[in-house]
Amino acid sequence: MSGTMAAALRGSLVTLVKGLSGPRWQHLASRPLSLSSSLSGAEPPPARADATFKVTMVPGDGVGPELMTAVKEVFKAGDVPVEFEEFHLSEVQNMASEEKLEQVLTSMKNNKVAIKGKIHTPMEFKGELASYEMRLRRKLDLFANVVHVNSLPGYNTRHNNLDLVIIREQTEGEYSSLEHESVSGVIECLKIITREKSRRIAKFAFDYATKKGRNKVTAVHKANIMKLGDGLFLQSCAEVAQLYPKIKYENIIIDNCCMQLVQNPYQFDVLVMPNLYGNIIDNLAAGLVGGAGVVPGESYSAEYAVFETGARHPFAQAVGRNIANPTAMLLSVSLYLLFLLLIIYAALIVQDACSYYRYNGFILTCLCI
Repeated sequence: MSGTMAAALRGSLVTLVKGLSGPRWQHLASRPLSLSSSLSGAEPPPARADATFKVTMVPGDGVGPELMTAVKEVFKAGDVPVEFEEFHLSEVQNMASEEKLEQVLTSMKNNKVAIKGKIHTPMEFKGELASYEMRLRRKLDLFANVVHVNSLPGYNTRHNNLDLVIIREQTEGEYSSLEHESVSGVIECLKIITREKSRRIAKFAFDYATKKGRNKVTAVHKANIMKLGDGLFLQSCAEVAQLYPKIKYENIIIDNCCMQLVQNPYQFDVLVMPNLYGNIIDNLAAGLVGGAGVVPGESYSAEYAVFETGARHPFAQAVGRNIANPTAMLLSVSLYLLFLLLIIYAALIVQDACSYYRYNGFILTCLCI
């Protein structure tokens, strides 16, 4: 997408928002709500006295600030009753500190809902193993990450009409930040799997399948090699599956899962998996429908909800070039508007706007950010 086309897309989104009215409001209001939030127990915060909602915004790194600017422009044009409480937190731009992290956490805890860009994690070890991303997830106990991989109308890929959901446990597993050098030249990296958290994410997946009318849950693992750790995860999923006799349950080894997703993704419905596998599958599946720029994501704890792109990339090489695709962020925004029960705004401003531009040929390139 050229800079001119990207600018035209943003400007036309605003025009579209201002121009839609009439009987469509009644039609849009009748659309079903997203149910993901109710599965974790998180409830939307009440509106304030002036009938507006306060939402924490963390733009993150790379093109995150540009995407958030687009979101704010669309919200302003649509008179969406949301006030953003914005914080800039970055490990690579000297905008990270314990004080700032606590400010972000306080805001998220007060507002209960946040929209976030990717906070880039540098590879260099500087004394702290846990990234700010991981610390946010753990402190808020954002255990369930949900990525709905859905083919976009008007954009053809090798596999069209895809509709599958990836549910990832994201507070333990390989990303437990427990590493040490036992002897010189030997590093031990601990993978933590617990029965409690494995059963919790399995229950979330089966509840999701039940409430969304889906037919099958597939547990992704490597229990043939990691017999105790992944074995416990697989056992926990199988135990929970017995409580849901109407939902078909299967399991698949992670490497075979990757191949099957590329060859025949239609065989999958809801997939549930530990942390690292979810990170890999999220990105692989995003590539099946167009790339990181078109897949939204959402994370839940018992109290809080955070919305971000489904495949997390800062896309630093595109900063300032006006070529980053806003679709994933706009779709993520629609999810949190549904969470706030702002149903008409979600459908009108984001979902219909994105569909309009796909059909009119704007979103054709720069899908793989």
